[in-house]
Amino acid sequence: MPYDEKLDGRIRGVLSSWKNTDHKKMFGGVGYLLNGNMVCGVYKDFLILRLGDEEAQTALARPHVKPLDITGRPMKGWIMVEPEGCASVEALSEWLDRARAFVQQLPPK
Repeated sequence: MPYDEKLDGRIRGVLSSWKNTDHKKMFGGVGYLLNGNMVCGVYKDFLILRLGDEEAQTALARPHVKPLDITGRPMKGWIMVEPEGCASVEALSEWLDRARAFVQQLPPK
């Protein structure tokens, strides 16, 4: 299944105001990097986010959120948000800001 290019475009719109970002095709979708660290991306029709272990566990209690598992082994500190969970500009921006807050704490690569 190809990835959701519409969601990708929406992410690009939000990230266009961020400094030190880049994107790469990966895992059949696209991933975005902040200071060389992966921050978010699109896998199939899911928004994927790097939130760190604690924030990811908290986020799992929200509707339309599940662990990032594309290999049969969930990735710690990452979540997947279903399309309904990021349909509005506000919801998408909130998720991306949460991921950015975590990744900005990491050393640049």
